[in-house]
Amino acid sequence: MIRFVDVHKSYRVGGKDIPALEAFSLDIADGEVFGIIGHSGAGKSTLVRLVNLLERPSGGRILVGDTDMTALAGTALRAARQRIGMIFQHFNLLSSQTVADNIAFPMRLAGGKEAKVIRARVDELLQRVGLEAHANKYPSQLSGGQKQRVGIARALANQPSILLCDEATSALDPQTTASVLELLAEINRDLKLTIVLITHEMDVVRRVCDRVAVLDGGRIVEHGSVADVFLHPRHPTTRRFVNEALPEEAAGAHVPYEHVPGRILRLSFRGEATWSPTLGRVTRETGVDFNILAGRIDRIKDLPYGQLTLAMQGANLDVALQALRDAGIDVEELAR
Repeated sequence: MIRFVDVHKSYRVGGKDIPALEAFSLDIADGEVFGIIGHSGAGKSTLVRLVNLLERPSGGRILVGDTDMTALAGTALRAARQRIGMIFQHFNLLSSQTVADNIAFPMRLAGGKEAKVIRARVDELLQRVGLEAHANKYPSQLSGGQKQRVGIARALANQPSILLCDEATSALDPQTTASVLELLAEINRDLKLTIVLITHEMDVVRRVCDRVAVLDGGRIVEHGSVADVFLHPRHPTTRRFVNEALPEEAAGAHVPYEHVPGRILRLSFRGEATWSPTLGRVTRETGVDFNILAGRIDRIKDLPYGQLTLAMQGANLDVALQALRDAGIDVEELAR
């Protein structure tokens, strides 16, 4: 759905070019939720604004479907942008307009629709975001979560194929964040929209995204499926994000394992393997002993996963580890 080909972006400041994004290529598949995570100043908002050319790249090509966005201007660019909805961090609602009028605004700008068609579409979107009773209220009368739901409905008004979310939950409390993420996941499932979600929180990525790219200093330092990146982060920046989402994991990294007998191993389970008693079966068959030092079971989007940190020892330990790998369990050695 979205393809970046050798794209880079610089800003002209004081007569010098200051790079915001180093050259990168990246594909975002049709119908997936793609997360872009990075700390402030990493370049993630610049990257998402390249998709609809709110920011024009300094070089490279950006394709949306079969359309080369970088080749468009004027009327053609405005028409292409109608396929791309955008949700903003601070809502950007028109304070003098009602909820219904805010949602109708993009359709009125686009033109070509009768008032009754717009009204029917507004009613449909109000129902989808759960704000049927708030149509005639003004933004000042709404909570933060309700304002963001209006922003989501407005972004869907012209039936886009892509939804860009620029820090859409960072101004919300945890409970409201969860409900907004649930709504975005529902929209992705029901409407098959491609969603690009910018965030600085790995927990947001874990809850709703299929794949993720990690930005650091204007470079994509790691990308892949959320399960791979979350369970086996390679770059230091990614590991910091995972540790922020899992503070108990960060605390466990400082356990003095040298005082624990045996080899220290981390086992990662995905899908049905999470619920299978494979560890018990393998240790019984091989006569290996183990001590659980830390563990958790959770979900990455719809995928159940588990991780256990163990101290294991026994004459047949290597045989046991191979049996675990053969059963589809990732085995990572932390210390001997």
